[in-house]
Amino acid sequence: MTRIRVCEDFDECRLIWQAAWPTACLFDLWPVRACFADAFAARPFFLVAESQGKIEGLLALSYLAEARKYGLFPGETWQGKTWLEQNKLPASSPHIFRELLASVPGPAQLRYLTREAVPADGYPVAVDEVGYLFFPGQHDFSFEAYMGQFSGKTRKKLAQEQSRLHGQGVSYRHDHWPDAGLVFSMNQEAFGEGSYFSDPRFLDGFERLVAWLASNNMLRVTTILVGGVVAAVDIGARWESSYTVLAGGTNHEFPGIAKMINFHHIQWACQQRLEVVDFLCSDFGWKKRFHLTPRPLYEMRVQAGQAFRQATAVVEGRLREY
Repeated sequence: MTRIRVCEDFDECRLIWQAAWPTACLFDLWPVRACFADAFAARPFFLVAESQGKIEGLLALSYLAEARKYGLFPGETWQGKTWLEQNKLPASSPHIFRELLASVPGPAQLRYLTREAVPADGYPVAVDEVGYLFFPGQHDFSFEAYMGQFSGKTRKKLAQEQSRLHGQGVSYRHDHWPDAGLVFSMNQEAFGEGSYFSDPRFLDGFERLVAWLASNNMLRVTTILVGGVVAAVDIGARWESSYTVLAGGTNHEFPGIAKMINFHHIQWACQQRLEVVDFLCSDFGWKKRFHLTPRPLYEMRVQAGQAFRQATAVVEGRLREY
């Protein structure tokens, strides 16, 4: 017999997450989520399906007070929407999945769900945003083979643009930790209030993430200097055989510098023979043109579960049995 309970204790939720949440990418790691939970003072609201002491399903939520709805833990938000990608809805069966959804106590917006998380039994979902990946193995780990996808005209135009930058004196530096802070200031200068980092909570979460990545030898900071001036900085994370480009900033005085740093990531990934580079969601006008592989992520909107409203014992933290 399966029962569903609410868990709001942070330490217990950590153990539940580590036992039940599939680990397939950087964003699946509890410490990554905890960085933003701490910054947003977010409390977990985990719906846990259990049978004979075994976890059969997990709906890992947090309440988004500003948006007045639930989102997937840790509920880090920008303009009312969460940011962390590749979310899961682990459940041992469609029945368990439905019961978890029926137990949500209020409206919920579950974003950036992987294809595997989307139920097969007709529950309404929609494409949320599209992420973009680069697979070095598809090009035999050869940057030259990758560049061969571009037309001759495009390659010539790119070469001319890069040549103008090299004429001013291009140099690279890696893992100069103070440069990470430049990402935040450059991004805010470029996007103003539209920058994630204009929200001090999100900035705090990202700074915590950078510190954690650095302490675990996962942080990669890439800086391009042109004529000795910082022209672009990207923050990335290497986890196992994947590399995730998390955030970046560019100096508008150097047109074409964004292309240069992105090509640098791709070339480095080929040299390292990585499995995948994740450039995350949103196209920003270049990802399709770079022949990256699109990957849709999905969104599910849930109204307050009727079963939950009828079972106040769950709200009080007791167990409900099916």
